[in-house]
Amino acid sequence: MAETSATTETGEPASRPRKSSWKYIGPGIVVAATGVGAGDLVATLIAGSKFGYTLMWAAVIGCVVKISLAEAAGRWHLATGRTLFDGWRSLGPWTTVYFAIYVVVWGFIYGATAMSSSALPIVALFPDGPGLKFWAIVTGLIGLVFVWFNRYAVFEKVMTVLIGIMFVVVVYVAIRVVPDVGASFAGLLPVLPDGSLLYTLGLIGGVGGTITMAAYGYWVNAKGWSNSSWMKVMRLDNRVAYITTGLFVVAMLIVGAELLHASQIALTSGDRGLVDLGKVLEDRFGAGTAKLFLVGFFATSFSSLIGVWHGVSLMFADFVERFRAPAAGAQQAEEHAGPAATERQQRSLPFRAYLLWLTFPPMTLLWLDEPFGLVIAYGVLGAFFMPFLALTLIWLLNSSRTPGEWRNGWVSNGMLALSGLLFVVLCVQQVRDLPW
Repeated sequence: MAETSATTETGEPASRPRKSSWKYIGPGIVVAATGVGAGDLVATLIAGSKFGYTLMWAAVIGCVVKISLAEAAGRWHLATGRTLFDGWRSLGPWTTVYFAIYVVVWGFIYGATAMSSSALPIVALFPDGPGLKFWAIVTGLIGLVFVWFNRYAVFEKVMTVLIGIMFVVVVYVAIRVVPDVGASFAGLLPVLPDGSLLYTLGLIGGVGGTITMAAYGYWVNAKGWSNSSWMKVMRLDNRVAYITTGLFVVAMLIVGAELLHASQIALTSGDRGLVDLGKVLEDRFGAGTAKLFLVGFFATSFSSLIGVWHGVSLMFADFVERFRAPAAGAQQAEEHAGPAATERQQRSLPFRAYLLWLTFPPMTLLWLDEPFGLVIAYGVLGAFFMPFLALTLIWLLNSSRTPGEWRNGWVSNGMLALSGLLFVVLCVQQVRDLPW
């Protein structure tokens, strides 16, 4: 591989393994902040409100599943010097067809969802100001301008601040409701109450499980990690990310169990459930805690918005670059997968075109009911993405495309197979629940 002759700024061989260190952490924080959206937190709250602490074990398993998936995506990028889409392309043209349709339809509807979600807490904080549509457009434009003019280093710093706000607020609220420590530890024992199966699967597979998991490898490259010498660093970074995500889930389960379960308070499904929670917090703890929670709600939603604006635009730019070029061998592919390639892609026309696609066409959905056909397509394509990711990673990381040293062991194969099976079940359920 090309890494054998590369050197660092200090002149050391780039192939020398770096020691895992907290000072390097970054891409994992970005993927955690992006993957946990407001809708995920509401789903977790509802699970806590219905079943108390009983499903705490599912949150822990979900954390382990996400660590395995993101580690596999990062390992592919670092071990092969090739991007994930380059790997998908090597599996056949069907992956290109699927991704092309998915990224267009998904981006159109997700753009409107992200902007509305970011606007909701602003409207709740300033009820006498402009309405939801105005703030949705403003947040979308701010996300567009921010990602358009800033490179990865600035983007990572802002995402770190947002996840810091999220973490402090969510943990603070969990402490305020006074968790039952004994019940929470008891919830680590695998138990399935009547009617809890779908909530359990959702907890394991839902929080932090989006296309942004596939974007993790691109952020790893953007950070400057471009070969296997960074493997230990990437693994530490990834674990920190999903342990943080696990703490979010546990904290929100505590809030649901203590604040809502005992009082039998029901929340609206979707992002508006967090506005409902803000009102409950105001009644219980006062306006200060409620406003602080809404600030955390905004940090959660807006970090997902700019994370998708950046990460999925990078994936789209790579997709277009691969589509235009002839199939590349490993040596040629490495020229398109490192930090220099990421920097180039952030300035490219496809990157900026997809940014515009995420921002302006979805604004029409703020005034119109989502077209029925688009809702169906979005639901089906979205449901299939996580099984697609898990199963293609198993394929890629057990084949000759990956150097022998970095292929899957039995633990990785087991976790990815478990993930794939879990996401297939969730996929079938999501498709069944669509308004056909």
